Amino acid sequence: MPPGDPVRLDAGRFTIVAYPQDLQLARSLLASALARDSFPGLPRPRESVIIAVAPDVARFREWIGPNVPEWGAAVAIPSRSRIVVRGRGAGATAGGEPRVVLRHELAHLALHEAMGNLSPRWFDEGYASYAAGEWGRDELLATSIALLFRPLPSLDALNGRLTGGPVQARSAYALAHRAVAELAAMDPERGLTNLFRYWKESGRLDNAVRRAYGITLDGFEERWQRRTRLRYGVLAVVGDLTVATIFALAIMIPLVAIRRRRDGERMERLRRVDRMLDARAAAAGITVEALLGIEQMPSPEAGEVRGGADSRALRTDGSPDNAMADQSGIDANDESGPARGSPRAPV
Repeated sequence: MPPGDPVRLDAGRFTIVAYPQDLQLARSLLASALARDSFPGLPRPRESVIIAVAPDVARFREWIGPNVPEWGAAVAIPSRSRIVVRGRGAGATAGGEPRVVLRHELAHLALHEAMGNLSPRWFDEGYASYAAGEWGRDELLATSIALLFRPLPSLDALNGRLTGGPVQARSAYALAHRAVAELAAMDPERGLTNLFRYWKESGRLDNAVRRAYGITLDGFEERWQRRTRLRYGVLAVVGDLTVATIFALAIMIPLVAIRRRRDGERMERLRRVDRMLDARAAAAGITVEALLGIEQMPSPEAGEVRGGADSRALRTDGSPDNAMADQSGIDANDESGPARGSPRAPV
């Protein structure tokens, strides 16, 4: 038995019953329920609601009954206007922010109060998730590559999946959420308001969808499947490729760095060997020409003019050219001599 007696808190149309260990949680849930007591497209609820905070797993199982999956964080019982939520000691296997979880269950009760038993299960769960703002369910779709390669279930097929195991149910909840959000987005101004009005009048969802959005229920189902597959299947592939790329880079970058370091060390060793061989060759007087078998040209003598406009060609016998010899015998300061540049008279 939990310590102490249960405590009852009343405010507005809500009554919360909790044990002392969960009293702080109960007050937080009550404040949240009072602050947000309206739901998209529906009239404001009026029925009184009892919220019971289960102190442990055994009490949670006892209060929800044997026909309800026990892996959830909370359960709504519309026929009794009651909600059972897990307390701190109830060990929820399917977590969630407690105030969001409570709003999800309150949306079930509000939908039942306004529409009775008209809603199929997929719409019931999808609407509760949409009203609670559980947009995190889209993250599950964004990681499912199967959306690109497997056909999506029909809306009716979701009903059975919602009561399956926790893994299958989470996927079905995400798809149901996406279906209701898609319906609401088809009329940005009125959202689901006209849908509920026409649904209440005719008692048929297909009639209400056609009147509210100008599309048949079958046509909407095809639209929902196509858009969900394209939007979230592509995101899943991109996400997987991104993760794979990051993983590959995490492996490759260190390997490239190691390879570059090794190449640098190898090149440095080769440079050291080259410098050592050059030093040894210089010490032994070995020239490049000698290594290549080329005869070394003699060095020019001191005072020899090399190149330029004043250089002259040598005869093959080594004697200077006549013109050079003639000009060398002219005294430039001798005015009585022949004019500069003219040939001398023969001796």
